[in-house]
Amino acid sequence: MRHPILQKVIQQAFPDIPDSEAKELIAIGEVRSYPQATVLCREGETESTFYIVLEGMVQVRKVINESEVRILKPLGPGDFFGEYALIHDAPRTATVITIQPTTVLEIHKSDFDRLLKRSTSVSLAMVREVSRRLQENDEMAIEDLRIKAGELAAAYQRLAEMDFARREFLTSVAHELRTPLTAANGFLQMIQTGALKGPAREAALEKVAGNVQKIVSLVNDILFLQEMDLIFQAAKPLDPGTLVEEIVEASRSEAEAQGVVITLKKSAPLPEVMGDQESLERAFRAILDNAIKFSPDGGDVTVSVFAENGEAVIQVKDRGVGIPPEAMPRLFDRFFHMERIGGHLFGGLGLGLSIAHQVIEQHGGKITAESQLGEGSTFTIRLKARTAPASEPAPLTRESR
Repeated sequence: MRHPILQKVIQQAFPDIPDSEAKELIAIGEVRSYPQATVLCREGETESTFYIVLEGMVQVRKVINESEVRILKPLGPGDFFGEYALIHDAPRTATVITIQPTTVLEIHKSDFDRLLKRSTSVSLAMVREVSRRLQENDEMAIEDLRIKAGELAAAYQRLAEMDFARREFLTSVAHELRTPLTAANGFLQMIQTGALKGPAREAALEKVAGNVQKIVSLVNDILFLQEMDLIFQAAKPLDPGTLVEEIVEASRSEAEAQGVVITLKKSAPLPEVMGDQESLERAFRAILDNAIKFSPDGGDVTVSVFAENGEAVIQVKDRGVGIPPEAMPRLFDRFFHMERIGGHLFGGLGLGLSIAHQVIEQHGGKITAESQLGEGSTFTIRLKARTAPASEPAPLTRESR
């Protein structure tokens, strides 16, 4: 590299250095070229060389939290690094690696010390530039700390929410189990003592059976949600229209008992989808049960099944109490549930929508919700249509939640 270019780069790095002293810096330094991916400085090591980039590009990297490598910034011609090596014997604070063929001017501490004894202007120029660099590094560190603080605060908030959800879940489980267990136990004691005879005894047995079924259903939901993370069922061709129709028919009596009328609308033709019938039935049933549950004053629930853009679409629309806007972001979180909306109280553990969400995602589909408080909600499930005959069952995929 020609002498004038060297001098220009030196004065770019240290604008206050006179020409004569720039030449002295060049004289005591050594011009060296390195290929790409060469480590010039290694974090934690004590070295005694100062570098000025003449041509090419290097990258400054730093280890954060003992394992995460953070890329701080690139340095090009006129930039310098390793200035602390000229000031005191301390370990490098970052690693510098070439990201393209790079030429640098290397100045060793012993040679630099001799130059400083002869020239105060070099000392002042160095102090100014190093001070400016320290200020930049401080600003960068402050910004990094600010980002880290934000991430940490968000993590703590999420942990607090998860801990609260866990405690709420345990409380809800205890309540949801205690109520049917207490009722069943009470009826059984009356039957065992002979206090109930004839039709009253039969009615009591029906109550016991109903409460036991509630307990079994609750335990099955908890186990199913846990097993979904571990077990992948085989996918088979399914008719979504038939699947949904069977669930609607099975839910009519429960809906009618609450004053809810279910209307099923099926558009033809409907594409087949690939899926596990049992888990999809559970997901669709959870959405429909949710629509019935949150229609405490009765009303219409419309279930529509149709094809759109190469997908099978299932929509469940109710005219119930709706969902508060602040609850929408957490609607599909495990164990999240709303106990009160308006003047209505609701039980449950917050498992149904979480199960539906995870099942649909495992099938490569998507579930969304829209709601207006006091006017009802619409849940939409989209599943990809089967495009080719399945020669043998394929495993379902799982996406991170």
